[in-house]
Amino acid sequence: MRLYHFLLPAVVSAAVSASFGAEFPNPYPAPAPGVRLTPEIPLSPSINGARIVGATPGSRMLFQVPVSGERPMKIQATGLPPGLKMDSRGLISGTAPSGKREYKVNIQASNRHGKDMKELILKVGDELCLTPPMGWSSWYSYSEAVGEDNVLKTARLFVERGLVNHGWAYINIDDCWQGRRGGKYGAIQPNKRFPDMKAMCDAIHAMGMKAGIYSTPWMGTYAGFIGGSAPNAKPDYGEMAIPEKERKQEDQIFGSYPGVHRRKADHVGAVWLFDRDAKQWADWGFDYVKVDWNPNDVSTTKRIRKALDESGRDIVLSLSNAAPYEHVEELGKLANLWRTTGDIQDHWGSVSGIGFSQERWQKHMRPGHWNDPDILQIGKLGKPNQPNTTFVQTRLTPDEQYTHVTLWCLLSAPLIVSCDLEHIDSFTMGLLTNDEVIAVDQDPAARPARKAWHQGNFQVWMKELSDGSVAAGFFNTGKEKGILKVNLKELGLSGAYEARDLWKRADQGTVQGDMAVELNGHGASMFRFSKKK
Repeated sequence: MRLYHFLLPAVVSAAVSASFGAEFPNPYPAPAPGVRLTPEIPLSPSINGARIVGATPGSRMLFQVPVSGERPMKIQATGLPPGLKMDSRGLISGTAPSGKREYKVNIQASNRHGKDMKELILKVGDELCLTPPMGWSSWYSYSEAVGEDNVLKTARLFVERGLVNHGWAYINIDDCWQGRRGGKYGAIQPNKRFPDMKAMCDAIHAMGMKAGIYSTPWMGTYAGFIGGSAPNAKPDYGEMAIPEKERKQEDQIFGSYPGVHRRKADHVGAVWLFDRDAKQWADWGFDYVKVDWNPNDVSTTKRIRKALDESGRDIVLSLSNAAPYEHVEELGKLANLWRTTGDIQDHWGSVSGIGFSQERWQKHMRPGHWNDPDILQIGKLGKPNQPNTTFVQTRLTPDEQYTHVTLWCLLSAPLIVSCDLEHIDSFTMGLLTNDEVIAVDQDPAARPARKAWHQGNFQVWMKELSDGSVAAGFFNTGKEKGILKVNLKELGLSGAYEARDLWKRADQGTVQGDMAVELNGHGASMFRFSKKK
């Protein structure tokens, strides 16, 4: 048992920052293992999250402006186009304008501790998801036990824990929701754990968040439920299905993984039904769909894209899993995000192997189209392919979790968690509510990250930000603590820079020339370098 997971973490105050003109510590010290570095959330208002939001002309729109700080709070918007309004919580809703155009919306938030003002750009055009999506997936939480009750419970916890105030917006159902086909479209209907999908989506929307669902173009899903195609028009799966007495769940007709392969349901059937399903999701009110099969081929993705475009609703398309690299350009024109890997696991070998191999994918992303190195393995998790009712702490150490989140943010990766929120600890909350770290992920310029320097167990990854500053992650992939020594010129930085520790949210003085950073084993530090004037 790792006892440090259960210790009350020390909280570093944002007030403890280097004085103006001070020199950067040399070497910069590593934190004590297990310490929460993110300061407590200030009481004064802070407008967080995405600075640009996309919608298609005439579409229904929902966007919660993320604002942290003490309530009561007054949140106002000026410059919203006709058809859209914002309520007192900062929830923008209504119908997007019919023409393609950018609108600059000024947001102001104030309470008794102060005020904050930011500009939000609403881009009405052809693109959704102009910054990487942030949210929750049921897969590493409830897995085969996912149901309306625990989905809505999670959504309420997003509000109660304040995660919506930092940009966390999607509540996504993964596999295991499916029942049989029916309804006015002959679409997949939910199993008995989801008594009213529309009411559930409406409730999620009312809380200021968006709803996601899961499917596959295959006849069966990885967890053994029916998919977006069938062997015949009835549809009747006949001998493909396992006997009812052998099923873990009534509607799990192909059995748990790898049943979909054993029952030969792992391919697109003769009858395409995905378009019916897309119309049903639109009627229910879903905003996002994860479509899971392998390999992600271009021709099938075109059929999926067409079905979503004709559904009558803006729906973000997430491709899974392990998109073939040789087809990424074609897939990237059709999908909003695509998995660059198979399923991630909560151990260092998996996280580091995936994370540090992402550089070649970076040139293929752009606003609205993102590489997806899979779900964050932080906090307390359930076990995939099981009907989970309990959660256990991730096998990643605290330092490994810092590396995980730091690298994913530099990569402009979707930030999707799957942890237990009911019993979340302060350390995990610190990972999820550091707005300066999240801002690197959500930077509207979406410039690619690059591995700027690599020597032995040490790496430096860098990303140019829209304000002219540079975000940098310093990583130690070795097991032992060590000191990374590098000259800024080797990183492509000449002259003097003001360094800010993004995890501590504190200025650390001026750095020029040689720089040394002490790093724990499998640990990371994250800085923003701003050219000194």
